[in-house]
Amino acid sequence: MPDPRQLMRDLQVFRDPQPGRSLWELGITLIPFLGLFATIIVAADAGYLFALALTPLAGLFLLRLFIIQHDCGHGSFLRNRASNDWFGRMLGVFTLTPYDCWSLSHARHHAMTGNLDKRGFGDVDTLTVREYCERSRTRRLGYRLYRHPLTLLGFGPAYLFLLRHRLPVGLMKEGWKFWVSALGTNLATLAILAVPIWLVGFAVTLAVFLPTLLVAAGMGVWLFYIQHQFPQAYWKSKSDWSFAEAALMGSTHLDLPPVLRWFTGNIGIHHVHHLSSTIPFHRLPEVLDAHPALRDLNRYTAWESLSAFRLALWDEEQQRMVTFAEAKKMTG
Repeated sequence: MPDPRQLMRDLQVFRDPQPGRSLWELGITLIPFLGLFATIIVAADAGYLFALALTPLAGLFLLRLFIIQHDCGHGSFLRNRASNDWFGRMLGVFTLTPYDCWSLSHARHHAMTGNLDKRGFGDVDTLTVREYCERSRTRRLGYRLYRHPLTLLGFGPAYLFLLRHRLPVGLMKEGWKFWVSALGTNLATLAILAVPIWLVGFAVTLAVFLPTLLVAAGMGVWLFYIQHQFPQAYWKSKSDWSFAEAALMGSTHLDLPPVLRWFTGNIGIHHVHHLSSTIPFHRLPEVLDAHPALRDLNRYTAWESLSAFRLALWDEEQQRMVTFAEAKKMTG
């Protein structure tokens, strides 16, 4: 395994944002998304229902817009912090993600990944085997339902992007800025959607908008899940926790086919991203070329990632993620 601290220093050469390249990436994502969305709207209104089959493609473009917004949050899209923030806020109107709320939560996620004593910020809720066994039967059932793939990939994304993001949940007492972020995003999104609603009606707009959003949201949650939920994940108590080790060993390399790699903005190279989060997404493959040892570290394919959804609990004794069935055998 590469030395995480030395690798952090080595990766600094990749951190410089490239504004021209960044704006190009935004253009080749936002313009096709808007064009495709408008085309589907017009075709669906004309009665060509097969046009709705294109909504998954629109969802993939929307997912890529979220990845660009994600780079804005890390200050790796443009050189100026304020410019990053305003571009991020603009993109949040399309992704239904209030930028200021999300960026703070996500920054805390990066700062505390793998720390057993600091769970709960931007993570998939994860209990240890001991904590699960100490819960009441009702609370154990609630956790099992929460960790079910149907919840994680279906109800969960819909709730997160359609309901939870409409208010600064978790940040309601941390200042007016987050209320402005959430409510301002809501109003701006409604203003944009008002145009197709006025032109073709609410039903057609909803029939195109909803599946587009849910494809993007479901894909996004799938990515986020496999990035930190895998058998040999990294979880340590605060006294033993190391940021550099948690970043490198607690994140996966999801090795996707080229097309999906493009739509997901290389975010599958997540161990590198967590180790140096200010590297622009389009430069992450350069890191693998310069440091080949990172290619196979925590590497998973899209197919292999599906088995990770059986994992549910962290076993502190074995230092690995286990399924509910495995936990039951261990605890009798």
